[in-house]
Amino acid sequence: MQPFTKHSGKCAPIPLANVDTDQIMPKQFLKHVGRAGFGKYLFYDWRYDENGNPKPDFVLNDPRYSQASILIAGANFGCGSSREHAPWAIEDFGFRVIIAPSFADIFYANCLKIGLLPITQPNEIVNKLLSIVSGDPDFLVTVDLESCSITAAGFNLSFTISEHHRQRLLNGLDDIAITLKNADKIASFENKREQAFPFFPKLAQF
Repeated sequence: MQPFTKHSGKCAPIPLANVDTDQIMPKQFLKHVGRAGFGKYLFYDWRYDENGNPKPDFVLNDPRYSQASILIAGANFGCGSSREHAPWAIEDFGFRVIIAPSFADIFYANCLKIGLLPITQPNEIVNKLLSIVSGDPDFLVTVDLESCSITAAGFNLSFTISEHHRQRLLNGLDDIAITLKNADKIASFENKREQAFPFFPKLAQF
């Protein structure tokens, strides 16, 4: 996955609490194969009417927010079902960061697995950001994962993230990449296992 060190971008506001994964990624699109391409379905029922026409009053259809790469959202973002497709769609749409007062646990973990950075901030900070970016689509925010800081006009904030996940993001290591770091040890174990139990089927080599 793409390493995350420092990102500056415009913001899109979703000033709602309890936005669930059924709204982020509707169930009818889960049959899509592969991880790429889900961005066009992001918030589909909010973005389009029953005839497939864009709803002009939804923020992601507003051309002023077309270049946004940081999503500002309400509390308990990503609740509901555990579908991985929800963060896939957010990332594929072009977002690198989500800032909210809180996240559903599974959604939060799924974001970190693909290099999408979820950041928690107090309600008052998120509400202030929502108010600003709702009126100023050009408001620029910089997120620095090395220093765990958020900077913008009038803001100089810090955030917390586990060191394990911080290092994964900084180095662009998904679950497969972390496993492959131990490829030599895995191969050594498999060689010993094959010698001791030659009648067992041989596993795939790294």
